[in-house]
Amino acid sequence: MAVRRVVPNIQSETVQESRDFYGLLGLEEVMNHGWIMTLASPSAPTAQVSFMTKDKTAPVVPDMSVEVDDVDAAYAVVSDSGAEIVHPLQDEEWGVRRFFVRDPNGRIVNVLGHR
Repeated sequence: MAVRRVVPNIQSETVQESRDFYGLLGLEEVMNHGWIMTLASPSAPTAQVSFMTKDKTAPVVPDMSVEVDDVDAAYAVVSDSGAEIVHPLQDEEWGVRRFFVRDPNGRIVNVLGHR
């Protein structure tokens, strides 16, 4: 299994203001679903940050997202480790398959793969 990108997720009620601020640093909006907006560097597109008002289908906003090339394999490894699954493995309507897991620091990690 390979990691494709790691994205910090910031819970925010000031999404548009965040876009404007981080735009000053050269980040541009690359995705906006209303409840989540992602900004990326045009010169290094995997350098990203997301701002979320809530999560559309999960009970919590994750602290970070880790995109992997095989989310089912990641789920099997994490489940077998005994780590706490916070949101079950499922396909989402916006084209990802994902699950949430709590890391040893108590942080919630959204592990995903694009379908």
